[in-house]
Amino acid sequence: MAEMDCVKVDVRKVAVIGCGFVGSSIAFTLMQSGLFSEMVLIDADGERAEGEALDISHGTPFARPMKIYAGDYRDITDAAIVIITAGANQKPEESRLDLVNKNTKIMRSVVTQIMGHGCEGILLVVSNPVDILTYEALKISGLPKNRVIGSGTVLDSGRLKSELGEHLGVDSRSIHAFIIGEHGDSEIAVFSSANVSGVPLNDVCEMRGFYRHEAAMREIAQTVKNSAYEIIEKKKATYYGIAMAVRRICEAVVRDEKSILPVSVWLEDIYGLEDVVLSMPAIIGAGGVEGQVPISLSQEEQERLMESAQVLKDTIQKVEKSVC
Repeated sequence: MAEMDCVKVDVRKVAVIGCGFVGSSIAFTLMQSGLFSEMVLIDADGERAEGEALDISHGTPFARPMKIYAGDYRDITDAAIVIITAGANQKPEESRLDLVNKNTKIMRSVVTQIMGHGCEGILLVVSNPVDILTYEALKISGLPKNRVIGSGTVLDSGRLKSELGEHLGVDSRSIHAFIIGEHGDSEIAVFSSANVSGVPLNDVCEMRGFYRHEAAMREIAQTVKNSAYEIIEKKKATYYGIAMAVRRICEAVVRDEKSILPVSVWLEDIYGLEDVVLSMPAIIGAGGVEGQVPISLSQEEQERLMESAQVLKDTIQKVEKSVC
């Protein structure tokens, strides 16, 4: 097993901070994964963390041996991955900026406590808005850029593959397509380089009897973008899909897979973008982000990526002014 940034961490240990629907679903999914032998759950409500740890641990006889317990920030020092899901939900009377400000304060508090206990692993931010909060985690932690990752558009890209698989009548695992940019309303579905096992998407569409390419792709992109809204309207929250997306990211790290995933990362002069955190395909391995992959984009997709980055930069500027 490769070492992470040449520091000694327990590659079989994970920490989950925040035990709401998302955090507990992630913990449950990781219990079944076999990736880790130890998992600590941390929450502002200590009894909630204890209850979740107890409940999830009762499933280990049907999975693999694993030590699962509620703890505190002292327990994360040697964790290979620290998953942050802590955050507030948006209230009816709150604006999006109100929510961003509130969760920025929470993220700053959480990361300060993490670093106060000498975290040596990788920070994986799942809390929303994930791009803004990953930016904050990176800034507050002082960690190398490769060791602070947001879950980004991994789930969005999975939703895109699922919709395309339904549309084409093919296994979604054979579809290679990404959503990039903001994990939010300005996200971009990259159809120009999408393919099914190496065959361009439009060619496969015609093979399957579909010729309304632009209209069909617009409909699919809109469906993907609105997926979370639809789920929240029907069941109040989304958590199973993101739990599977986080598991996939953890697999790439723990197994040093060098997998290419559209995580939220600090961009290094990709398409001229700098000083912003958003989702682009990146090589994920034991060291965290081990390289960025500037996939081919059409002119329209490049322009939309610039617009998405500007949305995030504008929000960060507002947050910096609002949050002391």
